Amino acid sequence: MHDDPNESGVVQLPRSTAWPMVLALGIALVVTGMVTNIAVGLLGALLAVMSCVGWFRQVLPHEVHEGVPVSAEVVAIESKRTLLRAAGASSTRRQVQPYETFRISTGMKAGIAGGFAMTVPAGIFSLLRYHSLWYAMNLLAAGGFVSWANASDAFLSAFHLQGLLAATAIHGVTSLLVGLLYGAMLQMFPKYPILTAGFVVPFIFTGILYSALGIVSPILNQRIDWFWFVPSQIVFGLVCGFVVNLHARVRNPQYQALPFAVRAGIHGDLDRLTQNPEDPSSKPSNETEGDAKP
Repeated sequence: MHDDPNESGVVQLPRSTAWPMVLALGIALVVTGMVTNIAVGLLGALLAVMSCVGWFRQVLPHEVHEGVPVSAEVVAIESKRTLLRAAGASSTRRQVQPYETFRISTGMKAGIAGGFAMTVPAGIFSLLRYHSLWYAMNLLAAGGFVSWANASDAFLSAFHLQGLLAATAIHGVTSLLVGLLYGAMLQMFPKYPILTAGFVVPFIFTGILYSALGIVSPILNQRIDWFWFVPSQIVFGLVCGFVVNLHARVRNPQYQALPFAVRAGIHGDLDRLTQNPEDPSSKPSNETEGDAKP
């Protein structure tokens, strides 16, 4: 049954539905079931089918609508600069974002460099503990192969071409993404950005990985050596931050929107640009009544 589209004061909108969220949950459970249990995947497939049927019934053969009452009102359009000056500089401050940032290619280069540096402590760990260069690589790749869930140490210590390809893909994509993150946030650290990003971010990333690794890769969660993993993350952060800091920064659009006097260095007091000229407290302290013109 459809509402009357000609009804005055009412707008016909598609009726809200929760089936897209149920479909997303079903797909997530299907993917989770690939690395956990088949029962989880079957439950996800059932939810996905049910959501598809329910969603299609709301749009086929005719889309279901519902009437929403509307009321007209006058909206006053004002400039942010007008509101800022009306409020006064003493009560409102303009938020100044970093005017310079790094290029996207800088973060990618830093991620690649950090990824290569991270393989050094991982290789030392494999040699000292298992007398093989391939153990850490195969352990990382085991998260993508269900058949490797119960692999022995001898199997993981041997060379496997598919393990090399899978580990390279996983480690490469992760390094690029983290490198882009470093390139975006390094200029925001106020003091010692390389050391801060080299220690703070690896510890945060390790904490997140520690809580989610049991779902992402159970075999890696069982056999990972955190004593070696944390230094590997620190090495990645230090090298990645160092490479980012070597590149020149570029001006962002916010800097280009500043007045020419500020960009040229003639006028460097940004706070005075936001002061209210009618506010007596905003006048310079050295101005006296005798100096003012009538």
